[in-house]
Amino acid sequence: MSVLTFTLILLLGAYCAGLLGSLTGLGGGVVIIPLLTLCFGVDFHYAVGAALVSSIATSSGSGSAYVKEGITNIRLGMVLEIATTIGAVAGAVVAIWMNNSVISIIYGGVLVLTAVMQQVKHNRHEHVVGSRLAKRLKLFGTFPQKDGTKQYYELTNVGGGFSVMLLAGMLSGILGIGSGVLKVIAMDGIMKVPFKVSTTTSNFMMGVTACASAVVYIQRGNIVPGLAFPVLIGVLFGALTGAKLLKRLDVSLLRKIFAIAILAVAVNMIYMGFTGGFEH
Repeated sequence: MSVLTFTLILLLGAYCAGLLGSLTGLGGGVVIIPLLTLCFGVDFHYAVGAALVSSIATSSGSGSAYVKEGITNIRLGMVLEIATTIGAVAGAVVAIWMNNSVISIIYGGVLVLTAVMQQVKHNRHEHVVGSRLAKRLKLFGTFPQKDGTKQYYELTNVGGGFSVMLLAGMLSGILGIGSGVLKVIAMDGIMKVPFKVSTTTSNFMMGVTACASAVVYIQRGNIVPGLAFPVLIGVLFGALTGAKLLKRLDVSLLRKIFAIAILAVAVNMIYMGFTGGFEH
């Protein structure tokens, strides 16, 4: 296979990854890693490096749109980014010394958790009494409703959410994905932040978290321009296309089908991890 053919196939695959990731709310990195490792036989460390670059691009693009709409809680994101950045740097340093099989097993486990959480119904968190720390840090906020009004909300358990964010950052550094599922668990499940605010704030944070990890991967030579650039372009345009289609399509069935596909990939990842299928 020539370099041009490989680049074009990778560009198309990354576009599809960004499109599916955008429509299902999982992000392109969830598809990119299996695409590179299972389909193209790319080493996990280089695949993670490429996925981190794509996460930075997609977060920058879609995150700015949510900020403009007034849904993202910027102050909350900046506070929690302290935890994810520390975790991301630690995870990236640890990942350098991990072999492909261990990373594959961890990745498979995160995919299983992601697929399950996609099907869980989320609470509305009405009448939440905010904690003193959240009030002191001025983390309460509002988000726009469909009728044009703004819904006020409070949040609690900042310390618990901060702790989970450390783990989310570590997984992001190790796996090259945004670990959005853990970030949403921290904000929606522990801190009682409205789900819409949780997902948009998580997206806003993803780019900063990925940047912190990417610095370590660049220093180690695990981000290859010839691999990362087509992935970045493909995922970015795929995500932008998905954002436009999302307003017109009912993606509930697609999300269920995609969750089953993710579980199948997760099982394959875990199996190959235990059998040494990724060791070259």
